[in-house]
Amino acid sequence: MQTPNEQDLAALRFQAAARDLEHVVRDIAQRYIAQQVPLTWRLLHAIEAEALADLGFAGRHDVIMLGLFQRPGELAYPETDERVDFGHSNALPAVFAFAVSAYEHAAQSAEEAGRKARDKGKFRSLRAWGG
Repeated sequence: MQTPNEQDLAALRFQAAARDLEHVVRDIAQRYIAQQVPLTWRLLHAIEAEALADLGFAGRHDVIMLGLFQRPGELAYPETDERVDFGHSNALPAVFAFAVSAYEHAAQSAEEAGRKARDKGKFRSLRAWGG
């Protein structure tokens, strides 16, 4: 059996930290999604600040690993109440990407639930009319 080298171990630690951060971000985003708060630039910055300050996340990973998830200062994004729109860009800071993904997933789930409800309504009305 081959012993993992330092790079392999670092990659595994990074993957574990990324999964952990994604879970933290999704939990934070879910609070806003449940309240039907739209994802604005200001909210995205707030989610990022809360996630990176999460004591559980910070306690589970070393300082070097935490630094890998900090958004570089030269990556400035608006801090307005306009809805987030990255266009076709897929190069996002980790927290931003996780938050956007959580909102997209919630929108897809809501759309699917709405479609099912409409389909059930059609089915019921057909049955109500003897169809």
